[in-house]
Amino acid sequence: MKSVLCYGDSLTWGYDPQNLDRHPYEDRWPSVLQKALGPSVNVIAEGLNGRTTAYDDHLADAERNGVKLLPSVLESHAPIDLVIIMLGTNDMKRGVAGTAFAAVKGMERLVKLIRHHEWGFGYDAPDILLVSPPPICETANVPFAAMFRGALDESAMLASLYRDLADETGCGFFDAGSVARTTPLDGIHLDAENTRVIGRGLEPVVRMMLGI
Repeated sequence: MKSVLCYGDSLTWGYDPQNLDRHPYEDRWPSVLQKALGPSVNVIAEGLNGRTTAYDDHLADAERNGVKLLPSVLESHAPIDLVIIMLGTNDMKRGVAGTAFAAVKGMERLVKLIRHHEWGFGYDAPDILLVSPPPICETANVPFAAMFRGALDESAMLASLYRDLADETGCGFFDAGSVARTTPLDGIHLDAENTRVIGRGLEPVVRMMLGI
């Protein structure tokens, strides 16, 4: 059986901006991807609200620095054939990093961690698929607008920068913004249909990378 680890933030966890809750299991993009790929593939959803690529959030009630968490997650779920990383939105917060360049450097660090991880039991390092999250959009939600002030232009740059990083590091790439749009309810998150379409959009890319 092939194993796919989905390492992400609230977009992977399935935050519902309308009900301020969690989307039903079947609507979350890792679940949609699992259903599309079938029982020969195990899709592992590792989403955490607020997770960044590589930066501390000192207001958080959980460790949200993706670099600090990743090695333990890799150990927990080994062996892994493919790691899908969709992060970067929370890097756009003014108090975290605030720039697309910072997010790219964080993603590069995550790639290096996976490649140089001390895989035990003779396991090979997995392939890596970098996914740029859908760009932030305008919102009248005051707290979110303040938290992500100035982030619209920066987040719009992530897709091209991630594509370049994927080329440089030999990773796969998928632009989630090519199929999904964030909701103006808060400018950041996805309604049910827009999280489902990410899972459907990823299916052919994942099949190709897994060789199935």
